[in-house]
Amino acid sequence: MTGRVNGDGSTNRLSSSSSKDASSSSSSGKAPSLPSYVAPSVAKQEEVNIFRAKILVCAILLLAVTLVATLAYVLVDQQEQSNFENRFSGRASELLLLARQNADQLVQALEGYSIAVSSQAADYHAMHNTSWPFYIIPDFSIRTQNLVERTGSNSPYLGVFHIVEEDERTEWEHFVEEVNPFWYQQSAANEGISNETLKEWLNMTVPYLFEYDANFEPVPITRPGVTLVYMEQYPLVHYAVFSTMTSNLDMLSSFAGVRDQFPITRATGKPTIGLASYSVNGTTPVPGGQIFQPIFNTPDKKAKDRKIVAIADLVLEFRQFFVNILSDDEKGILVVLKSACPKARDYSDIEVTDGEEAVITYKVDGPDAILLGESDMHDTRYDALEVAEVFFDLGVDPGEVPEATCAQALTLHIYPSREFEDVFHTANPIIYASVVVVIFLFTTLVFGLYDFLVGRRQRKVMDRIFQQDKVVSNVFPTAIRERLYQDQGRRDGKRSAEQDDAMDRLDSGLAMSDSAPLADLFTNVTVVFADIAGFTAWSSAREPQHVFVLLESIYGAFDRIAHGHGVFKVETVGDCYVAAAGLPDPIQDHAVVACKFACDCLKKMHEMTRKMEVSLGPDTTELDLRIGIHSGQVTAGVLRGERCRFQLFGDTMNTAARMESGGERNRIQMSQVTADLMKKAGLSKWVIPRNHRIFVKGKGEMQTYWMKKGVSGKKVLKASGMKSDMSTVDETSMDDSDSTEGASSDLD
Repeated sequence: MTGRVNGDGSTNRLSSSSSKDASSSSSSGKAPSLPSYVAPSVAKQEEVNIFRAKILVCAILLLAVTLVATLAYVLVDQQEQSNFENRFSGRASELLLLARQNADQLVQALEGYSIAVSSQAADYHAMHNTSWPFYIIPDFSIRTQNLVERTGSNSPYLGVFHIVEEDERTEWEHFVEEVNPFWYQQSAANEGISNETLKEWLNMTVPYLFEYDANFEPVPITRPGVTLVYMEQYPLVHYAVFSTMTSNLDMLSSFAGVRDQFPITRATGKPTIGLASYSVNGTTPVPGGQIFQPIFNTPDKKAKDRKIVAIADLVLEFRQFFVNILSDDEKGILVVLKSACPKARDYSDIEVTDGEEAVITYKVDGPDAILLGESDMHDTRYDALEVAEVFFDLGVDPGEVPEATCAQALTLHIYPSREFEDVFHTANPIIYASVVVVIFLFTTLVFGLYDFLVGRRQRKVMDRIFQQDKVVSNVFPTAIRERLYQDQGRRDGKRSAEQDDAMDRLDSGLAMSDSAPLADLFTNVTVVFADIAGFTAWSSAREPQHVFVLLESIYGAFDRIAHGHGVFKVETVGDCYVAAAGLPDPIQDHAVVACKFACDCLKKMHEMTRKMEVSLGPDTTELDLRIGIHSGQVTAGVLRGERCRFQLFGDTMNTAARMESGGERNRIQMSQVTADLMKKAGLSKWVIPRNHRIFVKGKGEMQTYWMKKGVSGKKVLKASGMKSDMSTVDETSMDDSDSTEGASSDLD
C-alpha cells in the first residue's frame, strides 16, 4: 500500500472508499484489483505441504508396486499349483478307475473259468462214476491260455491245485502215475515243447506226494490232514531251482503264502489275493501276487453238498494294470500297492522278514509302468494329495476268516512326484511380477507428467463441460448428445474451450447446419403408448395445480420404472406417456422389457390413484391406464432448430398409438408382431388373443392380443430369464403381494 509521510511520521493510508471502488470495479467487469497479499511464509509452507504430499504419494505408489507385483507372483504361482493339483487329481482318478475296471474284469473272467471247469467236471464224473480229485482238465493249456494272457504279465502263469484228503493219497499217486504222461504230452503239443524236453521232464516227475526240504530236495509227505497237490499248470515250465517237476508237490507244506491263503479260501468259499515275490525262470525275483480262485464240485451255488475241490492259482504282475492309461507327456505318478497282511514267502530263495509290510511301488511314465521296489517310495511332501481306494476287494467277510490268518485286501495309493510337478512350475510368476512392476512404474511416470502439464487447464475445461453436459443430458440420450458435441467440434475449428460459452455452444450445436441430420434407423424397437383413461373429464373438474400434481406423480413413477428396466422415455403428450425399449441402445428382448414395463406401470397407476384419492378427490380412483404396444422399426433423431428434442417417426409409432386407442381400460393390448416376440421368449401363456379382430386406421383389420391379467413385471422377468436393475424403483411398484381388482397384480 502507498501513502505520503506526514510531519509527525505517520502515514496517510488509502481510504476505505478507494478499496471499495476497486472491488466494485472488479465485480462490474472492469480490470480487477491486485490480489490480496499473501505472506511468503504461507506460500513456502504450501510448497512444503505439496512436497510432503508428493513424497507420500511416491511412498504409496512404491508400496502399491510391491503389493501388486507380489500379488501377481502369488496368483500365478497358485494358479500353476492349482493346475498341477487338478491335473494330478484327474489323472489319478482315471488311473484308479481303469485299474479297478481291469482288475474286476480279470476276477470275473477267473470266476467264469472256475464255473466252466466245475460244470465240465460234473458232467465227466456223472458219466464215469468218478469224483474229485481224480480229474484232469481236458485241453487245459488251450482253455487256460486266453485267461492267462489277459493279465499282460511278462511271465503269465496259472496252476490248478487239487485238494487230496489223507485217505486219498495212495489212490491219488496211482492216478497221477496213470494220467501224467497223457496230460504232459497234450499240453506240450499245444505249447510247442519238443518230445526230448517232454521226456526229460517226465523222468523228473516224483511218483509220490512230496514236499521240498531246505535244499529243495523232494521228501515224502508224512504229516496228517489234507494236502493241496500241484497238478495242471500253464505254461509248462521247469524252474531251474527245482530238481524235479512240480506234479505231486504239496503246496501247503512248501510255501507260506499258500498256507496263508488256502484256509481263508476254503473257509469262506471266496477268492483271495496275496502279495509275494516270484522268480521268473528261477532267477530274477519279481514282486507280484496271486489270486486263489476256488473250484467247486458243482456249478450249482445252491447245492447242499457243494464244496471246494481244487484251487486255480493265477499269478499276477500288477504293473499291467497301470500301462496304456496316461499320455506320453504325463510322467512321474507313483502308484503304491499295499496289502492288509504281511508279505508271504514265495518259492524263490528270497528272504522275507516276519511281519514285513507287503508293499509294491510303481512309477507310471506315460503309457508305461516301471517297478521301483518292494517298499513305499513316495515323497511324503505329497501326502495331502494322496488318492487311495481299494484295488482288489474280493468280498471276504472278516467274521468267516479262521483265526491266526489274514484276509488280504489290496489298496492303491497314488501320489505325484517332483518330476510330475515340475512340468507345471515355470518362470511365469517372476516374469509376470516383473512386467507388472515395469508397467506400473511407466504408467505412473506418464500420468504424473501428464497431470503436471495439463492438470490446471483440464480442471477448467472439465468444469465447463460438466455444466454443459448437465443441461444436454436432461434433453437428449447419451449417443445423441455425443454426436451433437462431435458435430459442433468439427465446426468450431481451432477455437479453444475457454473461448466457448456453454449455452452458446449448445444453441449452435442444435442450429441448422450443413452437416448431416442427426437421425438413425432402429430396426428392433418396441413402443409403448400409455393413456390415462378418463383424464379429460377428471381434469376439467380440477384446479391446474391438482392436474399437475397427478401428472407429475404418475409420470415421475413411470420414469423410475423406465429407468429400472432400461426403457427410454420418449415424451409425454398431455395425458399420454410414450416410451420405447430397444433404443438408443439396442437390446435383444425389447418386447419382453416393454411388456414388463407396461405391467409395472399398470400396477403403479392403480396404487397411486388410491393414494391420491384423499387429496385429489374420490373419483381419482376411476382413472385407469389404457396401454398399447407394437414392435418394429422406427426412425429416431433430432429436428434441429428452436425447442428441438429427440423424436421417433414411423409406422411403428402409429400402430402402437392405434393399439392404445383401440384397447380397453386396465388392459395391455399388443400387436401380432409383439405377441410373436413374447412367444419366442417363452411367454406364450401370458399372451391371450383378442376374441375378434379390430379395425386399425391405415392398416385394416388386425389380430391383436391382450397381456394376461395378473402378470406382473417380476413374473415376466422370472419367466424370460432376464435380469433388470430396479434399484431406483420404489419397492411398492414391484410388490406382487398387493392385489386389487383391475390392477396388473390381479389374476384372472
